[in-house]
Amino acid sequence: MRPEDESARPSFVLIPGAGGMAWYWHRVVALLEQAGREAIAVDLPGDDARAGLDDYTHCVVRAIGRRMNVILVAHSLGGFTAPLVCERVSVGTLVFVNAMIPQPGETAGAWWGKTGAPEARVAAAEAAGYKTEFDLETYFLHDVPDSIVREGPPQREQAEAIFGEPCRFERWPRIPIRAIASADDRFFPVEFQRRIVRERLGTDVEVLPGGHLVALSNPEGLVDGLLRLETQGSQ
Repeated sequence: MRPEDESARPSFVLIPGAGGMAWYWHRVVALLEQAGREAIAVDLPGDDARAGLDDYTHCVVRAIGRRMNVILVAHSLGGFTAPLVCERVSVGTLVFVNAMIPQPGETAGAWWGKTGAPEARVAAAEAAGYKTEFDLETYFLHDVPDSIVREGPPQREQAEAIFGEPCRFERWPRIPIRAIASADDRFFPVEFQRRIVRERLGTDVEVLPGGHLVALSNPEGLVDGLLRLETQGSQ
């Protein structure tokens, strides 16, 4: 792609994880815009017990609008919304970031037991010497700058109802699907992610420095990775 071909550059549409706050992506959005890309972080009604995956999907589809050249990026629980979006609108590339990757018809609640995620988390904690009992500081905030935590808005609690809803898609779209995993993700350890991506997508992960909330802790590295994927998709 030549630098002057700005009209050919894709738009990055960013799906947050649990809680649904577009704020999670704010550091990535700023860096993508500095690189001359359009970046749209979608806000989801994660704390609304009445909202389901169809509502989440509608929010993303509405944000995409008539854009035809889209790189859809899904973090964590956002992985359950991503395939539903791909069935409704044209997406050029799908990127999972430390994501829950569903099988057709699977619920997010069942995903944990089917993948062995809790056991993988505890095993990684025992091996590395940090506590096995989950808390935000140990598993989500351990590498996020204190200033980001202090200055950020109050976090939303994710409504539990979403975990009982099947992810109703038939098959993965025939588009490039990529996965990024963080090397120091304590919630979804990197070797766990590597296994799930191989089993469910038949591909491998690109490993970047950072923890589970990599868009807050290492936005520069994540944006570099996303731009590499953009370049690969244009070749």
